[in-house]
Amino acid sequence: MVTETPRFEQSFRVGWGDIDGNGHMGNTAFLDRASDTRVRFFALHGLSVARFAAEHFGPVIVRDELVYRKELRLLDEFTVDLELVGVSGDGLRFQLSNTFRTAAGEVAAEVTSEGVWFDLEQRRPRAPPPEVDAVQREMRRGERFHEIPSRSSTRRD
Repeated sequence: MVTETPRFEQSFRVGWGDIDGNGHMGNTAFLDRASDTRVRFFALHGLSVARFAAEHFGPVIVRDELVYRKELRLLDEFTVDLELVGVSGDGLRFQLSNTFRTAAGEVAAEVTSEGVWFDLEQRRPRAPPPEVDAVQREMRRGERFHEIPSRSSTRRD
């Protein structure tokens, strides 16, 4: 029997500092809430920011794509979910998706983020420890899930 991983979702409300000059939630606020949701997911799975700092290791986002669907305005309630849409065989590279939904369930925006796990002492990417890799692989998979080529298979010497 296959069981589906439950959806991970966080609730937010648009705040004064989230509003841009056009009166709706600005692009940096969307990226901040996507980050907040990722950090919360890992913290709830035993991988807190403090733990990453103590181990001199953590995720680095190298690319974000933000697609707007519907405006969010001051004090609007919304949710942000998190799904894994890609991972390399060695776990080093990952792609995550966040869907922002209004209180009525309408899609307001989608953020897709590409990242790597990073050794903060060596200042270079490295494969995650097995526990971190296990947590990322247990994340709910999005419909667009795909295998990302491992770093070694994309290397140009």
